[in-house]
Amino acid sequence: MTTASHAQGNLRSIVSMLLAVMFFAFMDAVLKTLSPHYPPLQIACLRGLTALPLVLAYVHWRGAWHKLRRLRWSLHILRGVLGITMLALFTRGVGELPLSAAYTLFFIAPLLITALSVPVLGERVPRAHWWAIAAGFVGVVVALRPSGADLQAGFASPGGLAILGAALCYAVTAVAGRLLSRSDSLESLILTMMVFIGVGAGLLAAPQWVPVSASHAWLLLALAVTGFLGQLAINDAFRHGQASAVAPFEYTALAWGVGLDWLLWQTLPDASTWYGAAIIVGSGLYIVRREKRISEAHATAEHP
Repeated sequence: MTTASHAQGNLRSIVSMLLAVMFFAFMDAVLKTLSPHYPPLQIACLRGLTALPLVLAYVHWRGAWHKLRRLRWSLHILRGVLGITMLALFTRGVGELPLSAAYTLFFIAPLLITALSVPVLGERVPRAHWWAIAAGFVGVVVALRPSGADLQAGFASPGGLAILGAALCYAVTAVAGRLLSRSDSLESLILTMMVFIGVGAGLLAAPQWVPVSASHAWLLLALAVTGFLGQLAINDAFRHGQASAVAPFEYTALAWGVGLDWLLWQTLPDASTWYGAAIIVGSGLYIVRREKRISEAHATAEHP
């Protein structure tokens, strides 16, 4: 792969990540809405089962059934187990915390992805990316108010610890997905994840299953559509670009969290969170600008 195509792949992945964050933010709002009514594992199961018909239709439309014959099952199983755990923990966390607070804690995930991308994926992380990621982490610290009581409560509470556990599961899942993308199809990554989550979480949730209310049908439909579109986008993001270049754009979730918190629950973060958000978004915009310049420069060099 040439340097120019490499940079263009990163740009495509950045756009996919931005779309994925948007879809998952809407999905998370649905999870938070459902959390008072059902156990976390049941909600994880419903997330998988409602999206599964869309995934099967997508695989059929793509004519990709033949791509499911040979799979690296060890990594698929690992992703499935982590996916169930991540969804259950995240649902537990957003049931207690505002979306903006949950996302701020979840922002440890891009740093974990970057750290894992070097030894596991063998990627070379440009120095500018490290600086931008570090700046994003500073923004997270600012948003968390390291000298205030809210930080201790956020990390020490069951909801905060659940979010941090979900972030760790997500980071390992993302890196495993990147490894799988070198040999397995996008369709296999999405389908196996939904099957594992739907069936696996369903079996675990069965002893405490709560009958699903008909009034929640529209929420389940929204859960299916947003989760499906988000899954397509997130797999595309990590399939074509460096994990270290794509991961920082998880930070845009904070803006969605703030907006949805206000729109749905009439809550707003304080000044520290706003300052942190400005730093986080600024670091992401810097990487977008840098990747665009690299792509344009190499395109000009190859086609003067």
